[in-house]
This record gives sequence, structure tokens and C-alpha cells, in this order.
Amino acid sequence: MTDAEGIAEGGGPGPRRSGRRVAAWCAGLLLAGVSAVVGCRTADTDGITPVPQLLAFLPWLLAPTAAALFLALLARFWTGLVWGVVLLGLLAWFIEPYGRAHDPSGAPVASFRVLTANVEFGRATDALVAAVRRERPDVVFVEECDSARCDPVLRRELAAAYPHRQAVESPGSAGSVLLSRFPLTATAGVPGTMGMPGAVADVRGHRVRLQLAHPMPPLPHQLGLWRRELGALRDFAAAGRTTPTVLAGDFNASQDHAAFRRLLDTGLQDAARLTDEPRTPSWPTRTTPLIGAQIDHVLLSRDFSVTATRFLDLPDTDHRALLADVTLHARR
Repeated sequence: MTDAEGIAEGGGPGPRRSGRRVAAWCAGLLLAGVSAVVGCRTADTDGITPVPQLLAFLPWLLAPTAAALFLALLARFWTGLVWGVVLLGLLAWFIEPYGRAHDPSGAPVASFRVLTANVEFGRATDALVAAVRRERPDVVFVEECDSARCDPVLRRELAAAYPHRQAVESPGSAGSVLLSRFPLTATAGVPGTMGMPGAVADVRGHRVRLQLAHPMPPLPHQLGLWRRELGALRDFAAAGRTTPTVLAGDFNASQDHAAFRRLLDTGLQDAARLTDEPRTPSWPTRTTPLIGAQIDHVLLSRDFSVTATRFLDLPDTDHRALLADVTLHARR
């Protein structure tokens, strides 16, 4: 029997070539999917479904990219290898925190603690009350504070410690509450599908704008609404640059979303980014802290420095709470 006959009957090179083709196709499909998301990130746009949803998990696209590189190597798909290496480089670049950190130039005038928590239709209200009593924040932003399940409990349990409040009292996820130890002057807040109350606080003689953030999530059928409500928050931030500002809550967006970066472009800074936690996941709690997206934020004008931030695990909600110790500085 000749070598050629043996190869034909044994199926040597034929099956190997077929396997390489399958590996090359799989590598190409993985690289194409990752490229669509990375391409939108490079173009500074959120694109269309499923890109906005995948952008929230941008760092974890390293896994399919690495798998594609391995398949390309097996298949001797050299174009795929170069393609994958370029994608890895872009992902590594974009994983770095967005924007630059700025230190306030003026002297410190007041320090206080901020807490934001999404209590998921009020289910985690009792856990939030316990966390507030333990951590003693000065200002508390509460999202998804159901008017029947959450708001009465906060009034009963925390009114003595937090005599000042602004709220949008609504059932389900639309309810939101802003609690403060500092005196508050009500503002119109930011209009949205879910409640986003606002106020101006008198922080030891200094005016500070407080605004709760809770835009709609980027669901496939409401991307336009998500963009508009994040845009409304951006307009709020841009309109009051002369006053120190704290904008906190569940933004349903990460630094990898162009709509959220437009918020940061107004001069606001992310407290977690200032304390070297720009990628600590806050949602969903089923997979955090290993896998997830940081969509809960405390954003501050450049009048503030940040001493520390911590993400707190609360039972009965799909979000982690965020605690930030901040210091207000005088403007020069």
C-alpha cells in the first residue's frame, strides 16, 4: 500500500484540514462579535442592540478574544491571530479608567459621607436601614424605593437621624428618596421615567447640589429613552458648574458607555475611579464581585476629593450599595 493510499484510507490530512476550517470559522465568529463591540467603543458610540448591553461587560470580552486566539493558532489562521492581538490591545487600552483625575486646589471646608443604594422594589429596605445605622452616612440616595414597601420604613426608622428629605413617591421601581442630615432646599430634580429627586444642601454653610440618578436601563426596545434620560442628567451637570455637585445613584451605565462618558465630560469625576476602584462591579450581585458591571456611581464636581469608597453587599437586591467619604474644598 502506498503512503497516499494510507492517508486516503486513514483519513489523516483530510479530517485535520476539516477540523482546522471549523476552528478558523469559530475563531472568526468570535472575533467578529468582539470587533462589533470594540468598534463601537472606538467610535465613541453605543451602537444598537446588543452592543450597549455588551459594552457594560467590556473587560470580560478578553475571554472570548483569548479563546479565538487559541482557535486561530490551532487552525493556523494567521490573519485571525493578528486580528485577535489587535483586539486584545484595544481592550487593554479601554479597560483603563476614562478621563483624568483632578485634585481640588482650595482648602478643605467640609467632609461628609455619601451612600447610594438600589433596594430593588423596596425588598432590601431593612438591609439598607441596618447599613445606614452601621455606616452613618450624612446623605443617602435610595433608588427603587417602593411607596408602600420602602418609604414608610425609612420614615419610621430613619426620620430622627435624617430629618431632611426629598422624594418621588411612586410604586415599584419609580420611587426614589434622598435623605440628609443637612438642611435641604427642594429643586425640580431631573425628569425621568423613574423618580430622580434633587435638592440643594446647606453643608456647614456651603451650598451643594444633590441629585439622585436613576435613568431607564438600556433594554433593547428603549435605547432611545435610556440615551435621553442620561442626556438629561448630563444637561443637569452642565448647567450648574458654578456650584459643588454630587450626582449619585444607579446610572444603568458604565464608563464604557458613550452616554455615560458624556456625563463625565462635563467635569464630574467618579468617586470609585478616584480611589482606584474604577472596575469594581456593583451589578448583578449574583456574580459580583467576580463578574459584573459598575453601574452604581457617586459622581462629584472637581470641588471634591475622595478619602475612600466601599461597595457594600445588601441582601435581597441585585445591586451593591456604594459608600463614599468625600471632602468639599473651597474654590479659588
